[in-house]
Amino acid sequence: MQLLIKQRVFSWTDSYDIYDENGEAKYFVKAEFFTLGHQLHVYDRNQNEIGVIRQRLWTLLPVFDIEISGRRVGSIQKRFALFHPKYEVDYNGWRVEGDFLGWEYDVYDGCSVACHISKQLLHWGDTYVIDFQNPADELQGLLLVIAIDAANCSDGK
Repeated sequence: MQLLIKQRVFSWTDSYDIYDENGEAKYFVKAEFFTLGHQLHVYDRNQNEIGVIRQRLWTLLPVFDIEISGRRVGSIQKRFALFHPKYEVDYNGWRVEGDFLGWEYDVYDGCSVACHISKQLLHWGDTYVIDFQNPADELQGLLLVIAIDAANCSDGK
């Protein structure tokens, strides 16, 4: 199973459209305009809010909390690194390995891959593909990718 995430280029805030493998709109993401830090709301195609990514304020390095149905389910924190970004992931028991800067990485659940994320080049705006092994991981994987993108953006990338 696969999702395609496309950033809206001409938007006042961070906005994304997410499509299923058949090219049909499945989710969309919209940031709050007048807030300190990033606050990204994830909606299904029926405009029901299903998740929120919130940046913690007053931290030395970016930290983002991930919420599903109003309940905090995890976080991602950027770590200090000289040559390529590192993150501490406290989310769903997963660990993330790969090249965050180039957006080629895998998310592991135990010793098996839950999903693979890759950035597509030569597109207007950021475009990512998420390949899921288990369809039940779709929402959690989508929220994790959005949180990592927010962490990279908050760092000026």
